[in-house]
Amino acid sequence: MNTEFDTYNGGCACGNVCYRMTSHPMIVHCCHCRECQRQTGTSFALNALIEANRVQLLEGEVDMVIVPSNSGQGQKISRCPKCRVAVWSNYALSDGIDDAVCFVRVGTLDDPDRLPPDIHIYTASKQPWVVLPPEDRAALEYYNTEETWSEESLARRAALRNPA
Repeated sequence: MNTEFDTYNGGCACGNVCYRMTSHPMIVHCCHCRECQRQTGTSFALNALIEANRVQLLEGEVDMVIVPSNSGQGQKISRCPKCRVAVWSNYALSDGIDDAVCFVRVGTLDDPDRLPPDIHIYTASKQPWVVLPPEDRAALEYYNTEETWSEESLARRAALRNPA
């Protein structure tokens, strides 16, 4: 199933910020690390990783807030300036495409059920009462991208690293 041309609309809680993802994401992470727990105030963060040029801001503006991250390089969180809901983030990535990839908060989509996690990460620090379905992919920490991402997603990532 090619979902390359699917679109997904979303926004903040107050309606000030509206955005559109213009394609299916490269991958969806359910991150159980302690930083995500602290920064979201819940047990995990569900993020759709997508090229920044495939996220269109339809209404409003976002405020970028830089918060600490495990890498020490910080995480840039884009929030609605009115209700302060985080709609996406940019992380320091090891392959140098930091601002080229948005980690869109799946919970801010109009229909978040369309994007279940492809993989659970940092499960070594997940809350003990969170029970993962046995068929779901999971990693104790992070994972090997080359072994985990689909061929299509790897090609999209390569295009970001080596723009024509």
